[in-house]
Amino acid sequence: MKIVDVILSEGKTGFYFDDQRAIKKGAKLDKFLYDGEIITEGFKTIRQAGESISVMIILEDGQIAHGDCAAVQYSGAGGRDPLFLAEDFIPYIKKHIIPLLVGEELTSFRELASIVDSAIVDEKRIHTAIRYGVTQALLDAVAKSKKITMAEVIHEEYELTNEIKAVPIFGQSGDDRYANVDKMIIKETSVMPHALINNIESKLGQNGELLLEYITWLRNRILTKRVREDYYPVLHIDVYGTIGMIFDCDMIKMADYIETLAEAASPLKLRIEGPMDVEDRALQINSLSELTKEIDDRNINVELVADEWCNTLEDIKLFADHKAGHMVQIKTPDLGGVNNIAEAIIYCKERNIGAYSGGTCNETNRSAEVSTNIALACGADQMLAKPGMGFDEGYMIVFNEMNRVLTQIAYRNSK
Repeated sequence: MKIVDVILSEGKTGFYFDDQRAIKKGAKLDKFLYDGEIITEGFKTIRQAGESISVMIILEDGQIAHGDCAAVQYSGAGGRDPLFLAEDFIPYIKKHIIPLLVGEELTSFRELASIVDSAIVDEKRIHTAIRYGVTQALLDAVAKSKKITMAEVIHEEYELTNEIKAVPIFGQSGDDRYANVDKMIIKETSVMPHALINNIESKLGQNGELLLEYITWLRNRILTKRVREDYYPVLHIDVYGTIGMIFDCDMIKMADYIETLAEAASPLKLRIEGPMDVEDRALQINSLSELTKEIDDRNINVELVADEWCNTLEDIKLFADHKAGHMVQIKTPDLGGVNNIAEAIIYCKERNIGAYSGGTCNETNRSAEVSTNIALACGADQMLAKPGMGFDEGYMIVFNEMNRVLTQIAYRNSK
């Protein structure tokens, strides 16, 4: 089965692009908009609509496979590629990417993905968002040519032996960290609530008291409002480096505080994402490794999750090799080709590091569906409900895709 053509359409994402530099410089939130000076090149306003490009591959038999090019909320910052706007990159894809694909045989996803993911145009790698979306479409195309799910393609081509089974879904609350918890309890979400603890004064507390109060409330809310007595979700809180800030990255003080959080969460399991941010990859690895060892030596019932400075496949391998955290977030759009998602999950599992298939609120339903297939195939330890920040929509997309895939595989296996 060959690729006979590729067509493109402009799309919207499940959230927005934000000029992170402008926000850090003091831009003020006015309802849902920001007031302030634009800093990052390409932005027209500090917060603007997220954009995507759907890549549709036409197969010889008339089937159409598709994937969505999309980038993270804070595009153009932190060393990432420039702001991803459809009007800028549709002509680029037509000129440089489509000629790479038309006429190719759909025999191996890994080979085709490697062509796109490693391609150099004008002495530069292709934008991560383009590599992300085109390889999604290629995975779907190979699956359609073989009449199997995308999860099965990954499972076969990477010669995996794990059973393809349900993966725990991680719901994110955004700033609505109370009402959305109730939604997660109703839907019995496996991992919750993210909570967006990105401010010391209003969310963590100068001594960590606000987060401690929140975790205490969260634990009590779950145990008193759950329907089933055996429902024990994992509590996963992203603190955006703020714990390190209030304790000056003193590992003993940080571990002491985290231990109080774990005690407050009991009997629920606790994960803390991004406990510190020391603004350098090597230093971040060293610091997180040291804190992880301190937590383990004291048998504190908590898992640390690597996030800051852990963006690419290379980063993920370094964090896993140095045991910098108990779990690593695999931020799917930042890895470029979705083949890298599979490799990252497999690498983490080989080194007994938790593999969290994450991403961004600024993705699309399609990118969420494709990354769900990959997480299932590789046996990720959890995957993010995405896109958006309202919980319900992203959870629906990921949950339903997971169950569709598992049902199709079970049907074929029964024949």
